[in-house]
Amino acid sequence: MSGPVLVVEDDAPVREALGQTLELEGFSPILAGSFVVAKDHIAASFPGVILSDVRMPGRDGLHLLDYTRETDPDLPVILLTGEGDIPTAVGATRRGAFEFLEKPCSNEVLIDTVTRAMRARDLVLENRQLKSMVAAGDAAERMLFGKSDKAEALRHAVRQLAPLSEPVLVLGPPGAGIDKVSDVIHRLSPRAAGPFQRVAAASLSVEQLRALAEECQGGSLYLDQVTALPPETQYALMELLDSATDTRILAGSFSDADRSQFNADLHYRLEALTVRIPAIKDRPEDIPELFRHYVRQVHEQTGVAPPPITEAVIAPLMAQDWPGNARALMNAATRFVLGQEARADEGEMGLTEKLAHIERALLIEGLRRNGGNASLTAEHFKLPRKTLYDKLTKYGIKPKSFR
Repeated sequence: MSGPVLVVEDDAPVREALGQTLELEGFSPILAGSFVVAKDHIAASFPGVILSDVRMPGRDGLHLLDYTRETDPDLPVILLTGEGDIPTAVGATRRGAFEFLEKPCSNEVLIDTVTRAMRARDLVLENRQLKSMVAAGDAAERMLFGKSDKAEALRHAVRQLAPLSEPVLVLGPPGAGIDKVSDVIHRLSPRAAGPFQRVAAASLSVEQLRALAEECQGGSLYLDQVTALPPETQYALMELLDSATDTRILAGSFSDADRSQFNADLHYRLEALTVRIPAIKDRPEDIPELFRHYVRQVHEQTGVAPPPITEAVIAPLMAQDWPGNARALMNAATRFVLGQEARADEGEMGLTEKLAHIERALLIEGLRRNGGNASLTAEHFKLPRKTLYDKLTKYGIKPKSFR
């Protein structure tokens, strides 16, 4: 067993002896001669236990117990008592002390009590950590939806780059959620508790950039459409990246943005770490999950109960290219919940092409529902297995992608 033990004892020889005993057993004693000295170590995040004498000049062990209980009722306090202090110690146990030991106590009893207290503390902190993880969740899993290989690759890239301190360039088509991906990178980073600011790059002055970088110390600054930065601000950003600033720069841009006026050196500096968001047209199998998520979101915001989401609803959505990407699909979900038609513009597709898109979409949705099981999907559509496989081959669909 190991861990820190805060030893509070005004008698220096006794304090040193307790510290040596604990250290020989693998604990890490922190020695304090009074409550005033010990107070700085008492916190809800303290990963150990407290061993304190009851009788001390000034603030005694009972005051320390009360202070600890107010700070963290699950932080174990073991009280050391003299012979005449036993009634007081018994009362202190009722007030929340973990245990009391009568002086002098054997090393065996001392170590056994501290070990039990440390195990209790470890369990409390472990449970807190698990609850915190459940509450916070994985921001990439919670905010970046989709079950396709491309969606998983996006989440993987975000998780890999988030812990670093270098700037990240996020590229994607219009409406793909570039700012959301940047937000997730910040949330998964060690800077998550620090500030996070979004700012449009197009009108950002040198003075504003420097002020924002100062405000975001210990956090992240996201520059939306970074290629639109004024020329003088581009040079200021390069200087900022070369400085010892504690602000992480996250930059976003459309994949096809005009870079003719963008400083080449700055571009190469930013693109060292790049996240690319795939267009929805390149991962149509994600459309059902994305659409259902947006429908739930609109329902929560408006209180309007949505109609059933059937295959007849999903299939036409999957037949579209969605040039507006996630934003356009969200708009379609809003129209759907509000009783309007949930579709995107169909462009100039002919009937044959539209029917092919719908057939492909239905096959993908069927495989998704059946966990990639081709036999069950064939039964679902009342097709011979060979016919199903011929269609899957025609559309380049692999059942294993849905398992």
